Amino acid sequence: MRVLITGAAGFLGSHLCDRFLADGHDVIGVDNFITGSPENIAHMFSNPRFQFLKLDVTNFIYIDGPLDAILHFASPASPIDYQRYPIQTLKVGAMGTHKVLGLAKAKGARMLLASTSEVYGDPQVHPQEETYWGQVNPIGPRGVYDEAKRYAEAITMAYHRYHGLDTRIVRIFNTYGPRMKPKDGRVIPAFLTQAIEGRDLTVFGEGSQTRSFSFVTDTVEGIVRLLNSDYTGPVNIGNPREYTILQLAQLIIERYGKTSGIVHHPYPQDDPKIRQPDIDLARKVLGWEPKVELETGLDQVYEYFKQIYEKNGTFQG
Repeated sequence: MRVLITGAAGFLGSHLCDRFLADGHDVIGVDNFITGSPENIAHMFSNPRFQFLKLDVTNFIYIDGPLDAILHFASPASPIDYQRYPIQTLKVGAMGTHKVLGLAKAKGARMLLASTSEVYGDPQVHPQEETYWGQVNPIGPRGVYDEAKRYAEAITMAYHRYHGLDTRIVRIFNTYGPRMKPKDGRVIPAFLTQAIEGRDLTVFGEGSQTRSFSFVTDTVEGIVRLLNSDYTGPVNIGNPREYTILQLAQLIIERYGKTSGIVHHPYPQDDPKIRQPDIDLARKVLGWEPKVELETGLDQVYEYFKQIYEKNGTFQG
Protein backbone atom coordinates (compact mmCIF):
# COMPACT_ATOMS: atom_id res chain seq x y z
CA MET A 1 0.00 0.00 0.00
CA ARG A 2 0.87 3.67 -0.25
CA VAL A 3 -0.05 5.15 3.13
CA LEU A 4 -0.22 8.73 4.42
CA ILE A 5 0.26 9.23 8.17
CA THR A 6 -0.44 12.65 9.67
CA GLY A 7 1.29 13.48 12.93
CA ALA A 8 4.12 11.24 11.71
CA ALA A 9 6.77 12.80 13.96
CA GLY A 10 4.73 12.27 17.11
CA PHE A 11 5.00 9.41 19.57
CA LEU A 12 2.36 7.12 18.08
CA GLY A 13 2.66 8.43 14.53
CA SER A 14 6.36 7.63 14.31
CA HIS A 15 5.82 4.07 15.58
CA LEU A 16 3.10 3.62 12.96
CA CYS A 17 5.51 4.80 10.25
CA ASP A 18 8.01 2.20 11.44
CA ARG A 19 5.38 -0.53 11.40
CA PHE A 20 4.10 0.21 7.88
CA LEU A 21 7.63 0.46 6.51
CA ALA A 22 8.53 -2.84 8.19
CA ASP A 23 5.47 -4.41 6.56
CA GLY A 24 6.74 -3.35 3.14
CA HIS A 25 4.47 -0.38 2.44
CA ASP A 26 5.35 3.07 1.08
CA VAL A 27 4.82 5.74 3.73
CA ILE A 28 4.30 9.48 3.37
CA GLY A 29 4.72 11.17 6.74
CA VAL A 30 3.23 14.59 7.45
CA ASP A 31 3.89 16.81 10.47
CA ASN A 32 4.30 20.49 11.33
CA PHE A 33 6.49 19.81 14.41
CA ILE A 34 4.30 21.76 16.86
CA THR A 35 4.53 18.81 19.25
CA GLY A 36 6.25 16.16 17.12
CA SER A 37 10.03 15.79 16.98
CA PRO A 38 12.29 15.38 13.92
CA GLU A 39 14.36 12.95 16.02
CA ASN A 40 11.46 10.49 16.02
CA ILE A 41 11.64 10.02 12.26
CA ALA A 42 15.30 10.83 11.50
CA HIS A 43 16.19 7.14 11.13
CA MET A 44 13.58 6.74 8.37
CA PHE A 45 15.01 9.23 5.88
CA SER A 46 17.48 6.70 4.50
CA ASN A 47 14.57 4.42 3.59
CA PRO A 48 13.59 4.97 -0.07
CA ARG A 49 9.98 4.01 0.75
CA PHE A 50 9.64 6.89 3.22
CA GLN A 51 8.76 10.43 2.18
CA PHE A 52 8.23 13.35 4.55
CA LEU A 53 6.28 16.55 4.03
CA LYS A 54 6.33 19.37 6.55
CA LEU A 55 2.88 20.90 6.46
CA ASP A 56 -0.11 21.87 8.58
CA VAL A 57 -3.09 19.64 7.81
CA THR A 58 -5.52 22.45 8.65
CA ASN A 59 -4.44 23.95 5.31
CA PHE A 60 -4.96 22.49 1.84
CA ILE A 61 -3.20 19.12 1.48
CA TYR A 62 -1.77 18.17 -1.90
CA ILE A 63 -0.33 14.69 -2.35
CA ASP A 64 0.89 13.60 -5.75
CA GLY A 65 -0.12 10.15 -6.90
CA PRO A 66 -2.45 7.51 -5.45
CA LEU A 67 -3.11 6.74 -1.80
CA ASP A 68 -4.53 3.52 -0.41
CA ALA A 69 -4.96 4.62 3.20
CA ILE A 70 -4.68 7.67 5.43
CA LEU A 71 -4.11 7.46 9.18
CA HIS A 72 -4.97 10.78 10.80
CA PHE A 73 -2.88 11.14 13.95
CA ALA A 74 -2.12 14.86 13.81
CA SER A 75 -3.03 16.50 17.12
CA PRO A 76 -1.48 17.55 20.40
CA ALA A 77 -2.29 14.61 22.68
CA SER A 78 -0.92 15.24 26.17
CA PRO A 79 -2.67 17.60 28.62
CA ILE A 80 0.38 19.88 28.71
CA ASP A 81 0.41 20.16 24.91
CA TYR A 82 -3.28 20.61 24.22
CA GLN A 83 -3.63 23.17 27.01
CA ARG A 84 -0.58 25.00 25.61
CA TYR A 85 -2.04 24.90 22.09
CA PRO A 86 -5.82 24.95 22.64
CA ILE A 87 -6.77 26.69 19.38
CA GLN A 88 -4.45 24.49 17.29
CA THR A 89 -5.93 21.41 18.96
CA LEU A 90 -9.47 22.43 18.07
CA LYS A 91 -8.44 23.39 14.53
CA VAL A 92 -6.69 20.11 13.77
CA GLY A 93 -9.64 18.14 15.17
CA ALA A 94 -12.12 20.10 13.05
CA MET A 95 -10.44 21.69 10.02
CA GLY A 96 -7.60 19.16 9.87
CA THR A 97 -9.95 16.19 9.94
CA HIS A 98 -12.11 17.87 7.28
CA LYS A 99 -9.08 18.36 5.00
CA VAL A 100 -7.92 14.76 5.52
CA LEU A 101 -11.39 13.39 4.79
CA GLY A 102 -11.53 15.47 1.62
CA LEU A 103 -8.17 14.07 0.55
CA ALA A 104 -9.32 10.51 1.26
CA LYS A 105 -12.46 11.12 -0.80
CA ALA A 106 -10.45 12.51 -3.72
CA LYS A 107 -8.01 9.59 -3.65
CA GLY A 108 -10.55 6.86 -2.93
CA ALA A 109 -8.47 5.97 0.14
CA ARG A 110 -9.51 4.33 3.39
CA MET A 111 -9.28 6.82 6.27
CA LEU A 112 -8.56 5.84 9.88
CA LEU A 113 -9.17 8.48 12.54
CA ALA A 114 -7.17 8.45 15.74
CA SER A 115 -9.74 9.19 18.40
CA THR A 116 -9.28 8.75 22.12
CA SER A 117 -10.69 7.43 25.36
CA GLU A 118 -11.07 11.12 26.26
CA VAL A 119 -14.34 11.16 24.30
CA TYR A 120 -15.77 9.35 27.34
CA GLY A 121 -14.73 12.26 29.58
CA ASP A 122 -15.10 11.56 33.30
CA PRO A 123 -17.17 8.41 32.72
CA GLN A 124 -20.16 7.20 34.68
CA VAL A 125 -20.00 3.78 32.98
CA HIS A 126 -17.20 1.40 33.91
CA PRO A 127 -15.48 -0.12 32.03
CA GLN A 128 -16.14 2.06 29.00
CA GLU A 129 -17.60 0.35 25.94
CA GLU A 130 -18.03 1.90 22.51
CA THR A 131 -21.80 2.38 22.93
CA TYR A 132 -21.26 4.77 25.87
CA TRP A 133 -21.69 8.43 24.87
CA GLY A 134 -19.48 9.85 27.61
CA GLN A 135 -19.56 12.74 30.05
CA VAL A 136 -17.46 15.66 28.83
CA ASN A 137 -17.26 19.22 30.12
CA PRO A 138 -17.12 21.22 26.87
CA ILE A 139 -15.91 24.43 28.56
CA GLY A 140 -13.37 22.90 30.94
CA PRO A 141 -9.60 22.97 30.35
CA ARG A 142 -9.65 19.45 28.86
CA GLY A 143 -12.61 20.25 26.61
CA VAL A 144 -10.45 21.50 23.74
CA TYR A 145 -9.06 17.99 23.22
CA ASP A 146 -12.15 16.00 24.19
CA GLU A 147 -14.51 17.97 21.98
CA ALA A 148 -12.05 18.18 19.08
CA LYS A 149 -11.97 14.39 18.98
CA ARG A 150 -15.73 14.05 19.42
CA TYR A 151 -16.26 16.43 16.50
CA ALA A 152 -13.66 14.53 14.46
CA GLU A 153 -15.62 11.32 15.04
CA ALA A 154 -18.86 13.04 14.01
CA ILE A 155 -17.51 14.43 10.73
CA THR A 156 -15.80 11.13 9.94
CA MET A 157 -19.11 9.28 10.30
CA ALA A 158 -20.83 12.02 8.27
CA TYR A 159 -18.39 11.43 5.40
CA HIS A 160 -18.93 7.70 5.75
CA ARG A 161 -22.71 7.98 5.60
CA TYR A 162 -23.09 10.86 3.11
CA HIS A 163 -20.17 10.22 0.74
CA GLY A 164 -19.78 6.48 1.30
CA LEU A 165 -16.18 7.04 2.37
CA ASP A 166 -14.39 3.97 3.74
CA THR A 167 -13.57 5.01 7.32
CA ARG A 168 -12.32 3.56 10.60
CA ILE A 169 -12.26 5.09 14.10
CA VAL A 170 -9.90 3.92 16.83
CA ARG A 171 -10.44 5.10 20.40
CA ILE A 172 -6.99 4.89 21.92
CA PHE A 173 -6.59 4.46 25.67
CA ASN A 174 -3.44 5.41 27.62
CA THR A 175 -0.50 4.26 25.53
CA TYR A 176 3.14 4.48 26.57
CA GLY A 177 6.53 3.60 25.14
CA PRO A 178 9.83 4.98 23.85
CA ARG A 179 9.63 8.37 22.06
CA MET A 180 7.24 9.83 24.61
CA LYS A 181 8.50 13.25 25.64
CA PRO A 182 9.97 13.33 29.15
CA LYS A 183 7.89 16.43 29.93
CA ASP A 184 4.82 14.94 28.29
CA GLY A 185 2.69 15.57 31.38
CA ARG A 186 1.13 12.11 31.37
CA VAL A 187 1.64 9.91 34.36
CA ILE A 188 4.19 7.35 33.15
CA PRO A 189 6.70 9.89 31.78
CA ALA A 190 6.17 12.05 34.86
CA PHE A 191 6.80 9.21 37.32
CA LEU A 192 9.76 7.71 35.45
CA THR A 193 11.59 11.01 34.99
CA GLN A 194 11.01 11.90 38.64
CA ALA A 195 12.38 8.49 39.66
CA ILE A 196 15.46 8.89 37.46
CA GLU A 197 16.13 12.31 38.97
CA GLY A 198 15.64 10.91 42.47
CA ARG A 199 12.70 13.23 43.14
CA ASP A 200 9.42 12.48 44.87
CA LEU A 201 6.64 11.22 42.61
CA THR A 202 3.74 13.65 42.24
CA VAL A 203 0.34 12.05 42.85
CA PHE A 204 -2.79 14.14 42.37
CA GLY A 205 -5.41 13.70 45.05
CA GLU A 206 -5.17 10.48 47.03
CA GLY A 207 -4.11 8.51 43.95
CA SER A 208 -7.30 6.44 43.88
CA GLN A 209 -8.07 7.44 40.27
CA THR A 210 -7.48 4.58 37.84
CA ARG A 211 -5.80 4.23 34.45
CA SER A 212 -5.08 1.34 32.08
CA PHE A 213 -1.78 1.28 30.20
CA SER A 214 -1.13 -0.22 26.77
CA PHE A 215 2.42 -0.56 25.43
CA VAL A 216 2.95 1.11 22.07
CA THR A 217 3.57 -2.10 20.09
CA ASP A 218 0.26 -3.51 21.32
CA THR A 219 -1.60 -0.33 20.40
CA VAL A 220 0.01 -0.20 16.95
CA GLU A 221 -0.96 -3.83 16.31
CA GLY A 222 -4.57 -3.03 17.18
CA ILE A 223 -4.59 0.01 14.88
CA VAL A 224 -3.17 -1.98 11.96
CA ARG A 225 -5.74 -4.73 12.47
CA LEU A 226 -8.56 -2.18 12.57
CA LEU A 227 -7.35 -0.52 9.37
CA ASN A 228 -7.31 -3.90 7.64
CA SER A 229 -10.72 -4.94 9.00
CA ASP A 230 -14.19 -4.29 7.62
CA TYR A 231 -15.51 -2.70 10.83
CA THR A 232 -16.53 0.96 10.47
CA GLY A 233 -17.68 1.85 14.01
CA PRO A 234 -15.43 3.09 16.81
CA VAL A 235 -13.22 0.44 18.44
CA ASN A 236 -11.48 0.73 21.82
CA ILE A 237 -7.79 -0.15 21.74
CA GLY A 238 -6.24 -0.28 25.20
CA ASN A 239 -5.24 -2.55 28.03
CA PRO A 240 -8.14 -3.54 30.31
CA ARG A 241 -5.84 -4.17 33.29
CA GLU A 242 -6.63 -1.31 35.64
CA TYR A 243 -4.26 0.35 38.13
CA THR A 244 -4.75 3.15 40.61
CA ILE A 245 -2.24 5.95 40.21
CA LEU A 246 -0.98 5.20 43.71
CA GLN A 247 -0.35 1.56 42.72
CA LEU A 248 1.61 2.74 39.67
CA ALA A 249 3.66 5.13 41.81
CA GLN A 250 4.49 2.40 44.30
CA LEU A 251 5.47 0.01 41.49
CA ILE A 252 7.83 2.58 39.95
CA ILE A 253 9.40 3.45 43.30
CA GLU A 254 10.00 -0.22 44.07
CA ARG A 255 11.41 -0.89 40.61
CA TYR A 256 13.46 2.24 39.84
CA GLY A 257 13.19 5.06 42.39
CA LYS A 258 15.47 4.11 45.23
CA THR A 259 15.42 7.58 46.80
CA SER A 260 11.92 8.59 45.74
CA GLY A 261 8.85 9.12 47.88
CA ILE A 262 5.35 10.36 47.08
CA VAL A 263 3.92 13.86 47.39
CA HIS A 264 0.22 14.63 46.95
CA HIS A 265 -1.03 17.65 44.99
CA PRO A 266 -4.58 18.95 44.47
CA TYR A 267 -6.69 17.07 41.94
CA PRO A 268 -6.86 18.77 38.48
CA GLN A 269 -10.20 19.99 37.15
CA ASP A 270 -12.15 17.41 35.09
CA ASP A 271 -9.43 14.77 35.40
CA PRO A 272 -11.20 11.39 34.94
CA LYS A 273 -11.61 9.35 38.14
CA ILE A 274 -11.73 6.03 36.31
CA ARG A 275 -10.51 4.86 32.93
CA GLN A 276 -10.66 1.27 31.72
CA PRO A 277 -11.49 0.03 28.22
CA ASP A 278 -13.98 -2.66 27.46
CA ILE A 279 -12.16 -4.47 24.63
CA ASP A 280 -14.71 -7.19 23.90
CA LEU A 281 -15.36 -5.62 20.49
CA ALA A 282 -11.64 -5.55 19.61
CA ARG A 283 -11.34 -9.19 20.64
CA LYS A 284 -14.37 -10.12 18.53
CA VAL A 285 -13.80 -8.17 15.31
CA LEU A 286 -10.00 -7.84 15.31
CA GLY A 287 -8.85 -10.89 17.26
CA TRP A 288 -6.74 -8.42 19.25
CA GLU A 289 -5.77 -8.00 22.85
CA PRO A 290 -2.63 -6.57 24.48
CA LYS A 291 0.30 -8.87 25.26
CA VAL A 292 3.03 -6.71 26.86
CA GLU A 293 3.06 -6.73 30.66
CA LEU A 294 3.28 -3.33 32.34
CA GLU A 295 6.62 -4.10 34.00
CA THR A 296 8.16 -5.15 30.68
CA GLY A 297 6.99 -1.99 28.94
CA LEU A 298 8.06 0.25 31.81
CA ASP A 299 11.59 -1.16 31.65
CA GLN A 300 11.87 -0.07 28.01
CA VAL A 301 10.61 3.44 28.68
CA TYR A 302 12.83 3.75 31.74
CA GLU A 303 15.92 2.88 29.67
CA TYR A 304 14.83 5.32 26.95
CA PHE A 305 14.46 8.19 29.44
CA LYS A 306 17.65 7.20 31.28
CA GLN A 307 19.63 7.50 28.05
CA ILE A 308 18.21 10.98 27.46
CA TYR A 309 19.10 12.01 30.99
CA GLU A 310 22.62 10.63 30.81
CA LYS A 311 23.19 12.34 27.46
CA ASN A 312 21.81 15.76 28.40
CA GLY A 313 22.10 15.77 32.20
CA THR A 314 18.54 17.06 32.38
CA PHE A 315 14.98 16.52 31.21
CA GLN A 316 14.41 20.23 30.62
CA GLY A 317 13.88 21.63 27.16
